Amino acid sequence: MSAADELRARVLALAEEYHAEAFPERPFVAGVSPVPVSGKVVGPPELRGLFDAALDLWLTEGRFADELEERLAATVGVRHAYLCNSGSSANLLAVSTLMSPRLGPRRLRPGDEVVTVAAGFPTTVNPIVLNGLVPVFVDVELGTYDARMDRLAEAIGPRTRAIVMAHTLGNPFDLGTVTALAREHELFLVEDNCDALGARYDGRLTGTFGDLATLSFYPAHQMTTGEGGCVLTERGTLGKVVESLRDWGRDCWCAPGMENTCGKRFEWQLGDLPCGYDHKYVYTHVGYNLKLTDSQAAVGLAQLDRLPGFVAARRANWQHLADGLADLEEHFVLPRPTPRSEPSWFGFALTVRPGAPFTRNEIIEFLEGRRIATRLLFGGNLTRQPAYAEVEHRVVGDLTTSDVITESTFWVGVYPGLTGEMLDYVVESFHDFVRGVAGRAAASSR
Repeated sequence: MSAADELRARVLALAEEYHAEAFPERPFVAGVSPVPVSGKVVGPPELRGLFDAALDLWLTEGRFADELEERLAATVGVRHAYLCNSGSSANLLAVSTLMSPRLGPRRLRPGDEVVTVAAGFPTTVNPIVLNGLVPVFVDVELGTYDARMDRLAEAIGPRTRAIVMAHTLGNPFDLGTVTALAREHELFLVEDNCDALGARYDGRLTGTFGDLATLSFYPAHQMTTGEGGCVLTERGTLGKVVESLRDWGRDCWCAPGMENTCGKRFEWQLGDLPCGYDHKYVYTHVGYNLKLTDSQAAVGLAQLDRLPGFVAARRANWQHLADGLADLEEHFVLPRPTPRSEPSWFGFALTVRPGAPFTRNEIIEFLEGRRIATRLLFGGNLTRQPAYAEVEHRVVGDLTTSDVITESTFWVGVYPGLTGEMLDYVVESFHDFVRGVAGRAAASSR
């Protein structure tokens, strides 16, 4: 072992020692300690990875990114994984890939329609709009918060070319019906799997059903790299386009720090460029720079080792809340898994029923007052959001449930950092609120 190797080993050992001193566990105090809706669960392995990558002084993609791409593809069960800087960028890359001339007559063109749901996160829909495509919005179901399958079938028209949908809050949409529709009508399918890493449908991991799938590694998700995302695909043709779009739109596939992988760097003839124009500077797509850094990938590798435990904890925490709040169904629509699925839960969604003696704002204010964090179901009915006021779109049927979600739905956390003590406090707080409302109603009637 060289002197540098010995010093590296000492630095990495000190990193783990530092974490123990700098980030001690703190006891939970009900009403004082926060109960976050989501958050990162990191420790010595992640800090060690950060130091290990930093000591390489390789500040862009490198060996850690290469390993994470290989392991992610193997973990999910696809051939190709392409890291990028966020789940939103992953969605942009996936949809933009469908516009590539390399797809021949199947490529999407401006004005083509893409079916999606009205109630969701903006960056599932934004790449559709930004590529000049027309989103076709369908309503969702209460409880699962995924697309209504009858509306999905109705939405397919003569210009429909793709379906782009998310597995809402980690609950898989009806992949049996969706994939059958995609095959029947020769549609591309993009699975926004950002909230659902580790979920299964018919025993098979989500992210493996679509032509393309996306992941997010923001701290709220099943694993984190801080900022980060990934595009998954089984098809090499699509993968090459994803990689080109992510890496400035270039035609060259050389990794950073490498050159002439093809063996004919100065022999290509593409477009109207002179023969022999340096292949490293030939661009076949209008692309971006959306790459992940090696330090982020090093954190991702540590997180990937812990992913099975994280998914199991999310399921257990979701069940803890489902059991504890089951007696409140008079007032709330409680979440339920999609048939044939094993969700990798992102959150626990509740919808205040129309006849409840309180509003969503009232229950949220009560919970937040007890330091229990809440979130709305993202953008609610996106057609009501200011950003989409002038966006060309089509709506199939009504959006009644999406409007109910906008008015009455919220969710609380199930992420692995929540303890049983915290979850008991959440359940107790819901019951305290409902009892308080009932008590006020009884007093006012006297």
